[in-house]
Amino acid sequence: MIVESFKTEDTYQLGMKLGEKAKAGQVYCLLGDLGTGKTVFTQGFAKGLGITEPVNSPTFTIVQVYDEGRLPLYHFDVYRIEDIDEMMEIGYEDYFYGQGVCLVEWSNLIEELLPADRTVITIEKALEKGFDYRKITIE
Repeated sequence: MIVESFKTEDTYQLGMKLGEKAKAGQVYCLLGDLGTGKTVFTQGFAKGLGITEPVNSPTFTIVQVYDEGRLPLYHFDVYRIEDIDEMMEIGYEDYFYGQGVCLVEWSNLIEELLPADRTVITIEKALEKGFDYRKITIE
């Protein structure tokens, strides 16, 4: 499925709709260059789960846990992973195969660890369509 987002709010709303439908054990892989809206999407997703606390990219902590919603949200940012063993050290399997839902930014960097059953969301800019335009592909 391809969704066109013409403003930040569209990306947020799409995330919120998917968060409302999310089920325990699901893994969402978020791909896109810096500044494409992965964190905005995640903030909407969190809202859809009923999470009200501020959601930011966990760039320096690898994973941020939000457990106040109807399901725990495990928000990963693996951009700075230097060695796959870092994922082992944080016990990634407990998150990927646990009772919450995972959003993994830069998931292509840990491809070999991802479950086969996952949803891949790619967010791309197309400046010829406007500064805030995003093409969001959900597979």
